[in-house]
Amino acid sequence: MVSPFPLDQITERVERLLARHAELQRANALLTAQVVSLTQERDSLRSRLHTARTRVDALLEKLPAAPDASPAGPNDPPKDAE
Repeated sequence: MVSPFPLDQITERVERLLARHAELQRANALLTAQVVSLTQERDSLRSRLHTARTRVDALLEKLPAAPDASPAGPNDPPKDAE
C-alpha cells in the first residue's frame, strides 16, 4: 500500500504554490497601479514642459534684437575681455 506521506508532501507543496500565486497576483496588481500612476504623472509633466517651452518661446520672441547682433568672428576678442 502507498503511504500517505508523499500525498502530504504534495498537498503541502500545492498549498505553498497557491499562497505564492496569490502573493504574486497582489504584487502584480500593486505594480500595475504604480505603472498607471507613473504614466499619468509622466504625461502631466510632459504637458507642463510643453506649456513652459511655449511660454519661453513666446517670451523670447518678444525680446528686442540686440543692437550689436553681428556674430563674433574668429579673430574678434570675447565681449567680456573689453
